[in-house]
Amino acid sequence: MHVHRLPPPPVYGRLRVERRDLTPARWLEQRPPGNDGFGTVAGVCAPGFDAYARILHPARLGTQPVRWDRVAAVYGRSVSAGTNWHELIGAADPILYRNDDTPAVPGVWDEHPDEGPTPADVARTLISVLSGHTRTPDHCWYGLWDGYGHHDWDGLPLFRTPGRDEVLLTGPLDDADSPARDPHEVLPQVPDLWWPQDRAWCVGGDVDLVSTYVGGSAACLGDLLTTPGLEVHAVTETSPVG
Repeated sequence: MHVHRLPPPPVYGRLRVERRDLTPARWLEQRPPGNDGFGTVAGVCAPGFDAYARILHPARLGTQPVRWDRVAAVYGRSVSAGTNWHELIGAADPILYRNDDTPAVPGVWDEHPDEGPTPADVARTLISVLSGHTRTPDHCWYGLWDGYGHHDWDGLPLFRTPGRDEVLLTGPLDDADSPARDPHEVLPQVPDLWWPQDRAWCVGGDVDLVSTYVGGSAACLGDLLTTPGLEVHAVTETSPVG
């Protein structure tokens, strides 16, 4: 069945679509030949930061977020930096767990964590933390995988990250979650890459993941680890992603 896709918009949420100059994203393309970090934290996010965090996308009970450690306690398991969701709930297949017969737990969780870029509520909390760890919160850049949504991005310049081609967007940090709040977006997605002009940190997600990764300073990691509403584990740039 042919799916009609709309031409590229001038803005996505409140983020402006960059149609010419990809210079702000070129640093993300500079990977060692034959070792681009695919399948690692650095491949999803960016290499070279002092510290890295894995932020777990919450499961849901109705509309309420549910931490993985709450789910783990019900199954008699624990959560570490390398825990995979399918293993936590006892699903055999790491890809098809949504389609198998692994039941939810009534009163604890009924929806799997969101696959894809940062969920909107998690993004909003991240914005509040990351704004204090950059000198340029009003000047940020974003990467949006060209396979998201109902727009046809053909004809726009794209930059390459391990395994993905990205559309470049720009706007203030406070608008990072604006696509998810835009009533005109049919299939809204928060961008899967965010970084400020001063490159003090970088946020990375992916369509196939249930976690978001952040590279930044040790102080930034410390703040993330202690932020209410986030379930965070310290990782390294070479840590594998699920």
